[in-house]
Amino acid sequence: MMELLSKYVEFKNGKKRPTLKGTIPVYGGNGILDYTNTANMQSGVVIGRVGVYCGSVFLVREECWVSDNAIKAMCKENIDLGYLYYLLSSLHLNERRIGTSQPLLTQNILNNIEVEIPELAIQKKISSILELLDEKIKLNNEINKNLEEQAQAIFKSWFVDFEPFGGIQPSEMQFIPLQELCKVVTKGTTPTTLGKSFTSTGINFIKAESILDNHSIDSSKFAFIDEETNALLKRSVIKANDIVFTIAGTLGRFAMVDNSVLPANTNQAVAIIRPDETKVTPAYLYSFFIGNWHNEYYSKRIQQAVQANLSLTTIKSLPIAVLKNTTMNNYDKLVSPLFALMKSNEEENRRLSKLRDTLLPRLMSGELDVSNLDL
Repeated sequence: MMELLSKYVEFKNGKKRPTLKGTIPVYGGNGILDYTNTANMQSGVVIGRVGVYCGSVFLVREECWVSDNAIKAMCKENIDLGYLYYLLSSLHLNERRIGTSQPLLTQNILNNIEVEIPELAIQKKISSILELLDEKIKLNNEINKNLEEQAQAIFKSWFVDFEPFGGIQPSEMQFIPLQELCKVVTKGTTPTTLGKSFTSTGINFIKAESILDNHSIDSSKFAFIDEETNALLKRSVIKANDIVFTIAGTLGRFAMVDNSVLPANTNQAVAIIRPDETKVTPAYLYSFFIGNWHNEYYSKRIQQAVQANLSLTTIKSLPIAVLKNTTMNNYDKLVSPLFALMKSNEEENRRLSKLRDTLLPRLMSGELDVSNLDL
């Protein structure tokens, strides 16, 4: 039987975040914004209320502060919190927004959504299935964070502290502009500038938002173009082992591309850095980004226009420390296995996310019957 969501959930707008610092997370429409010393929700789901993150959802099982650009969703009786999170995730809340220039989601819209809620035992089985997948994704992300920290420690040892060289910069170390170590340093183009449109399927089109802070690539945020458009945009066809780096808007997010996201292209907000493997390995060059070698150099050269950006000239000019081939090979043997493990975990996460997103609507609609499952 279809019922209003308001029967099961209490929705309230968040409040302006407190100024005092603490250990309690402050949530906005895009997740954790800060930490404070007080809470306005004990547990629930945080929903993006306004702007680009309108309709985003976050499961919170601890006390938190929900800011004024988000809505609190708190369970009433006979609804499981995990189930509520996945239910809201399945409702495509962003498509229910009002407004165009400034999208908005209101309590009234949420309260009047019609849903069919199964009995509590079934809800818990559904949320358990989906949470198993999300927990594995979370574990892989934690493993990758540890692997990244190991790679950063190795990089610092070699190129900041010079530990393998007795603590002094080796005479063999030369500083060469990034461009001279690459076959290609370029950027993409938006298809609409060529009179072409995006498509519903086809060639993956990586946007800046597809590149995450943890250096993975989120395939759920791809757009798509057809083969003809991809051919017209041949300058920015992406290949395996390319480094993609955001150069407009949110600057400095980067990832290494593997075959799992190909074929792919990109737009003008993303630089493509293609190592010349006769000079350096992709892992060697990538480690300089993982080691944050670029941060200070690029941050001093940001151009402020309609939005902050980095020019390709700046990207190309980054000095990279280069060693003798035998020395670089020794270093490469230390970092390459770490990056390979990270890529393996990223690929597993993409498969798990795809499985979860496939199961989600089928579980929520009752198409998949879980009543006889022993969980």
